[in-house]
Amino acid sequence: MTEKQHVILASGSQARNDMLKAARLAFTVIPADVDEVAIRDALASENEAIDPGDVAEILARAKGEAVSADNPDSLIIAADQILSLNDQIFSKPENIQEARDTLLRLRGEQHILHSAVAIAEDGEVTWAHVETARLKMRRFSFGYLNEYLVRTGDSVCQSVGAYQIEGLGLQLFEELDGDFFTILGLPMLPLLAELRRRGVLHD
Repeated sequence: MTEKQHVILASGSQARNDMLKAARLAFTVIPADVDEVAIRDALASENEAIDPGDVAEILARAKGEAVSADNPDSLIIAADQILSLNDQIFSKPENIQEARDTLLRLRGEQHILHSAVAIAEDGEVTWAHVETARLKMRRFSFGYLNEYLVRTGDSVCQSVGAYQIEGLGLQLFEELDGDFFTILGLPMLPLLAELRRRGVLHD
């Protein structure tokens, strides 16, 4: 592996893009043609008790392999994040009402974020890592919830938990236990260590 190898981020969220840019990693973004909902449903039908962290890793691997198959000479970084509460896996809300329902379900509870990252080359994943973080929402008032949804608007639907911790969503919480990068959706320190090991970044 050389530091000149082209690096591609598969289906990067804005938060992941910003984290990698802040780390001064040169990369391009290519969306992964992966049906995440179908994969999650298939995994659940095969094993209702599947670990949410395994789901996150399988999805990250699927994204990496899909993009790598069309870009065999590049190093592909793919990531995924799963939110679970009492082993129930949540999906991104499709509208404001679903966002409200999600936040009411998480209100006053501790949920877990499972963030997975994978590196793929020549169509195959060659490294993967999963980290978790635990977050407890405060018992915010219904009035605050209404105000929050008005202030965030449709952007609230871009996050599986209907919040963006790096912004106004931070005010929903009373406890955060875990790496901040993991909460944002990308275990950065393990990823950067692996990129240094491969010579993609200077040691």
